[in-house]
Amino acid sequence: MSRYLDKSILELHQLLKKKEIRPIDLVEEAYDRIEKNKELNCFITLNKEEALKEAKELENLEVDNPFFGIPIAIKDNISTRGLRTTCASRMLENYEPIFDATVIEKIKEKHMIIIGKTNMDEFAMGSTSRTSYFGAPKNPWNKEKITGGSSGGSAACIAANLVPLALGSDTGGSIRQPSSYTGIVGMKPTYGRISRYGLVAFASSLDQIGPMTRTVYENALLLNQLVGRDSKDLTSVNKTEEDFTKLIGKDIQGMKIGVPNYFMSDIVSQEVQDEIKKILMLLEEKGAVIDFIDIDYIENAVTLYQIIAMGEASSNLARFDGVKFGYSTPNPKSVEDLYRKTRQEGFGKEVKRRIMVGSYLLSGENATIYYNKALQIRDDIRKSFKKAFETYDLIIGPTATTVAYGLEEDLDDPIKSFMDDVLVIPVNMAGLPGMNVPVGFNKDHMPIGLHIIGNSFEEAKMYQLAAFIEKELNLDLRPKVGVVSE
Repeated sequence: MSRYLDKSILELHQLLKKKEIRPIDLVEEAYDRIEKNKELNCFITLNKEEALKEAKELENLEVDNPFFGIPIAIKDNISTRGLRTTCASRMLENYEPIFDATVIEKIKEKHMIIIGKTNMDEFAMGSTSRTSYFGAPKNPWNKEKITGGSSGGSAACIAANLVPLALGSDTGGSIRQPSSYTGIVGMKPTYGRISRYGLVAFASSLDQIGPMTRTVYENALLLNQLVGRDSKDLTSVNKTEEDFTKLIGKDIQGMKIGVPNYFMSDIVSQEVQDEIKKILMLLEEKGAVIDFIDIDYIENAVTLYQIIAMGEASSNLARFDGVKFGYSTPNPKSVEDLYRKTRQEGFGKEVKRRIMVGSYLLSGENATIYYNKALQIRDDIRKSFKKAFETYDLIIGPTATTVAYGLEEDLDDPIKSFMDDVLVIPVNMAGLPGMNVPVGFNKDHMPIGLHIIGNSFEEAKMYQLAAFIEKELNLDLRPKVGVVSE
């Protein structure tokens, strides 16, 4: 079997342009790799018949952009017309949307080929992908380990090089944390950068779609295609088009970088801290200015997240009632019985837990006591970050407290869980862009990630630093154990 998918996007673009390969060669190779690695459980639904048909049709068209004919995987909470979209839930097990999300329209405009829908935590609620109705995906670096979540399937299929590109969504770290656990590049853009139209809503004021790729350059290139104002999403921002690759390759001499003291606490494992400290030393050697700083209120971010996210989730998931679409309980005795049993049988435990807590938080005067108060403190977090960005170009720290842990491990350490959330959730609270870039491995050769946080709409600066680190480290990020490549 060919090994075309081991090449970069730009290399594949040149081969396609010169007609040395055809889009169908890439599609067939992707499905061959998926079949050989189906134990990883990366995909919920494959788009094989349509993808092969589209690949054949593309042979008659001019190769007009770097993504023409390139396979891409889509997280299963992003609406794809005629292609099953389940959110990894029994509730939507047989749901086929009648419309495409705006990001899917943009992908189709560039003639990327959708290979399938990736596994995830049910309704994106979780950080392990173990809440999926279809079983958890497995980490390509070690099949006994989690992929992280909720975009675990997208992360795993990129890490295993089954496809070169994927989309994820991030409400409280759901792109960045699995990217750290699987050794890939994942970007949560500024809130409003990318239209959320067609993203099945979890927490509307926090959700954001983002690119997941093998390299920093390919991530920036994909982000170029996804951004823009959309009249169907009033939270999307009308910004002048820019090239997010524009600063890649530029020197970091004089760049000012802040490291929050709270992010480097003792709860972060020593092996993760050691890798982050090596990066700090490298950056200082290359002329960057590193300061340890304090950012007010970040220790409150997790509590605020739970109030805001669960409140919004309870409201957003009220639409799944067994009447209009999705799962409906058979033979209900009454309308009340229909609602109750449909939701009881259709949702998993974690989703039900969050709906119940969220419903309580929004009931009567609780909305004022909890939700409205949380929004006020959230604004204080945003202001604290803005103040830090008056002095610093970027803020960095670890993406996760540890490497990926065992699939069967019950993580009952609330302090570690809290700290894992603290590392990523403040970015969603403040609406800022955050990304993961791989920076090393632990003693068992499991990936460790660096978290880069930028000011609003300064993704290009983040890519500048990430690409610099990527080039300096030149890590081999191909899993040797968990992937069948031949």
